[in-house]
Amino acid sequence: MAANNQIVICTFRVKAGKESAFRELVNRHWPTLNRLGLVEPQPRMIMRGVGKGNEGDLVEIFAWKERAFETAHTHPEVMAIWDPMEKLCEARGGRPAMEFPHFETIG
Repeated sequence: MAANNQIVICTFRVKAGKESAFRELVNRHWPTLNRLGLVEPQPRMIMRGVGKGNEGDLVEIFAWKERAFETAHTHPEVMAIWDPMEKLCEARGGRPAMEFPHFETIG
């Protein structure tokens, strides 16, 4: 992974009863980004929250290629996944429906 890549930890607070529909979208998300040349092959993970306060949360971790985040926001194939993802999520516990903090590796 190149030094300029940003790792994003996407947290999705999926509405009750919507996990199946959301998982269909998230399972298409990274493969679409990859096919479009926007992400690195690693890291890539999808996780489900467990324990009090994390029920219904799904987390996806991946690394954008340099400046690809900006490109994704204008690409119709990406937006066709992001828009319905947003509708399946809700703000919960004082946190927004979706969060996308970016990180860089330092060690």
